[in-house]
Amino acid sequence: MMQSSPLNFRRAVIWLGRLLIGGIFVYAGYAKLVYPNHNLWPWFMLKFSVSANLSTFAFQVESYKILGASASSFVAHTLPFVEILLGLLLLIGWRLRIWATIVSAILVGFLGAVTRAYLLHMDINCGCFGTPEPLTIMTVLRDSALVLLAVVMTVFAFLEARRPHPWASHASVGSKP
Repeated sequence: MMQSSPLNFRRAVIWLGRLLIGGIFVYAGYAKLVYPNHNLWPWFMLKFSVSANLSTFAFQVESYKILGASASSFVAHTLPFVEILLGLLLLIGWRLRIWATIVSAILVGFLGAVTRAYLLHMDINCGCFGTPEPLTIMTVLRDSALVLLAVVMTVFAFLEARRPHPWASHASVGSKP
């Protein structure tokens, strides 16, 4: 019989991080793509246009004044799809160490951009979830909490990968039939 249990603190944090951050990434990417564009309110069909929503998101990315216009447009047109893909990969859990590391790096970048904008007293919208959300200290704290969870999840995923899985049988490891 194995000494360790199938669920320990590290695995619980990994599961919580995968579900929370993966779900947030899928929602954030989806919201940036389909959130109704309020600038085009009289034209119903254009209101739900993905390209119009991505163009609006490009203005939000450009308002941070970190990237130029073409780089902001590139980021705005690729980021929602990357967020959905990474969120789904976190939820699935396949190659978790790779995707958790990438998500942690992206979240650190988001936190850096949001903190910079907050400290410079920029009066801009966050652009985090496709809605016109003002950038406040709560945005910085939310992003900080997500970065902390992502980094802890990544570290725990690397530590757990070094240990044998508790459901693996000792008899089947290294034994010949």
